[in-house]
Amino acid sequence: MERARASHEAFSTPEPEGTADTEDGFVDLTAVMAVLREELDGDAVVTYGAGNHALWPARYLEHRSSGSLLAPRNGAMGMGVPAAVAASLVHPGRQVVSVAGDGCFLMNGQEIATAVGYGASFVVIVVDNGVYATIREHQEHHYPGRPSGTHLTNPDFAALARSFGGYGETVSTTADFRAALLRARESGGPAVLHLRQDPAVRSPSAS
Repeated sequence: MERARASHEAFSTPEPEGTADTEDGFVDLTAVMAVLREELDGDAVVTYGAGNHALWPARYLEHRSSGSLLAPRNGAMGMGVPAAVAASLVHPGRQVVSVAGDGCFLMNGQEIATAVGYGASFVVIVVDNGVYATIREHQEHHYPGRPSGTHLTNPDFAALARSFGGYGETVSTTADFRAALLRARESGGPAVLHLRQDPAVRSPSAS
């Protein structure tokens, strides 16, 4: 039992990769999870939809109170942002953070407008790798060299949030994330942090 526990703790403890701050401006999502573990309250609510981006919060973020995770069991993309809106309105005294892939966010990100209209407050971390990564993985496996319909031409997600009346900030380096998170949280409304991720990184331990 002790060995199984130690194995689980080692697996679920984020070890930043240290390779993400490149001239391309990619952010290390494992390091982001380490910051979230330090900064989130014990009863914080975490939401996410479906996609490779969900592998990081599912593996690294802890849940020690009831109602602290809102996520799909059936691969439903687009759930994270509306779930964050609902969680904030139902639990106005709790921190709410949503981890969203770019494709996932684009399905229901307009719910930022609902959040502004009804006074919801949360932070959405948009992981922008410019691709439907889960589908692309299947394409690469079954049809090497023939991706189809999985490329994304994305907006400036931070500017999009501001256009709705929320807070938006682009995080260009891993080291900038903690301060950006604190600013987003202090904004008092719905906030979007736009992070670019290397499209070759598909999980916490593999590319």
